[in-house]
Amino acid sequence: MADRTSAAGGTAAESRETRTAARSVAGRQSRAARPEQVVVADPPPEPDYPRYRVEPGAGVRLADVDPDESEHFGRKKDAAAELAHHRDRIADLQARLYAENRRSLLLVLQAMDTGGKDGTIKHVFRGVNPQGCQVSSFKAPSAEESAHDFLWRYHQRVPSRGMIGIFNRSHYEDVLVVRVKGLVPEEVWRPRYDVINQFEQALSLSGVTVLKFYLHISRDEQKRRLESRLADPDKRWKFSANDLRERRYWDDYMAAFEEAIANTSTDVAPWYVVPADNKWYRNLVIARTIADTLEAMDPRYPAPEEGLDAVTVED
Repeated sequence: MADRTSAAGGTAAESRETRTAARSVAGRQSRAARPEQVVVADPPPEPDYPRYRVEPGAGVRLADVDPDESEHFGRKKDAAAELAHHRDRIADLQARLYAENRRSLLLVLQAMDTGGKDGTIKHVFRGVNPQGCQVSSFKAPSAEESAHDFLWRYHQRVPSRGMIGIFNRSHYEDVLVVRVKGLVPEEVWRPRYDVINQFEQALSLSGVTVLKFYLHISRDEQKRRLESRLADPDKRWKFSANDLRERRYWDDYMAAFEEAIANTSTDVAPWYVVPADNKWYRNLVIARTIADTLEAMDPRYPAPEEGLDAVTVED
């Protein structure tokens, strides 16, 4: 009896230690998910990105978020210097993250067609060392991918230690397009919210900080962008008749995005609904959010070898 009691006591203690360790990691990740509380000396920051974060358990109504918002930044040139500053910060912090080689950052970009995912990557990550940044774009799954669970192909593209990974579309397609198009029944896609939360929690515990951005454009702005592609011979290659077919599902997609965001914005993997009609403001908000998040993660260069002060490089 004593042996069994001792074993049970040891198991309970080990369980407490496990829970404590998990809470400690989750706490560090939660701080990175609210970076303004760590790195902003005089809040709110400019731009005020925390206002676009969806709090865990809170609903979101996209019609209540003005896609044309730009705060006090009236024109593109008003934001140019700030954007350049935060791009420089990202480049510096990415170099530290890469050298440290202990943690990683995963960025998820979702939007309607023409929402600006490619443009965001191009303009926010200008100057970042390509060897420390990896972009993954997800189209319709292949036969092999479809033969596995829905997260299989995404998990393979999670950034390794030291890397920034960018998902241009993501695992959220499996609760968005499959829902809108009726590709799988509701009893299949609805439980995926919990599966996604568990997946992102597991990534967090493994040292992967997750940030998710929904680039919020208006239906009128999408129309203008589609018309612009049609009118410019150099941009027509971007236009697809499928864009028009998808546009007919606008309201259905809005409902799907709202429910997905509300169900999966968590303390360790928050969603930001970023006004994106003004591309330059979109870029500024996302750049500042990423830069502050990296600063809150506080990556550091490894210590150099001992005795380097006495080293002489021979002629």
